[in-house]
Amino acid sequence: MRESTPSRTAQWVALARGLAERLPPEAQLAIDPYGAAFEQGPRPRLQRALDRAGLHIERFARIKAWILYMQVRTRVIDDAVRAFVARGGRQLVLLGAGYDTRVLRLPALADVRVFEIDHPATQRHKREVLDRIAARSPATYIEWNFESRPLSELPARLAEAGHDVRAPTFTIWEGVTMYLTEQAIDASLRAIHAWSAPGSQLAMTYFARARLTKPSLPTRFVSAVVARVGEPWQWGWAPAELPGYFAERGFAVERDVTMAEAARELLPAAFASFVSGRDQRIALARVGT
Repeated sequence: MRESTPSRTAQWVALARGLAERLPPEAQLAIDPYGAAFEQGPRPRLQRALDRAGLHIERFARIKAWILYMQVRTRVIDDAVRAFVARGGRQLVLLGAGYDTRVLRLPALADVRVFEIDHPATQRHKREVLDRIAARSPATYIEWNFESRPLSELPARLAEAGHDVRAPTFTIWEGVTMYLTEQAIDASLRAIHAWSAPGSQLAMTYFARARLTKPSLPTRFVSAVVARVGEPWQWGWAPAELPGYFAERGFAVERDVTMAEAARELLPAAFASFVSGRDQRIALARVGT
């Protein structure tokens, strides 16, 4: 991302979550009443103009698919976090937090210490927006410039902020891995392992490598758009290689599914059919003993 500019892709993700309230109730998996507040630029004005004309934005097929995709992605991670807390987990780290609002919208996190780590520009914008809408987040914010500071220093910074390395931690790495280099991926996993006591878990989203090496025409279009805003796609795993890659870094993969598979589990068939992400995946791993 550009040095002084908040993440544009994170804003699009937040907007998609915010638009979920326009879906029929049976398709609403994870309502985020704060999401739309983070969007900058002409899009909110366009949305209002379309609404006035009776052309509601969520009825456009590609936009509907994007909103449903984000509902599935968000809900899978929400469920994993709730299960971790139900087992007694009391620490949550969001690595590349973007405009995540779980600490505000999930009652299960009321007694959980939440640490949000992200680039200073994105985090400043997030805090400004939450202040403007009077949403008081209990999260502990950690500004981190991933381009200039080594990730090997991040576990110590977390400890300074109050993180207990002896207690289990759930780490969310959502919508991040595809933008990183291989070196940054490796450094990130080693840092996550360093702050993850036995009983810790990691939830992450990723692209299958084929999405980058053999992209479809729509994928090429989206790739060009995100590259233009300074956030190009760079990394993907071959799913068959993921367990070995993670094992070498101290993690055991517990679940690895496509977004399309998760959609079929969570949504009625008529809505699940919009989520066709075979190369867009979500994985849950635990820290090996």
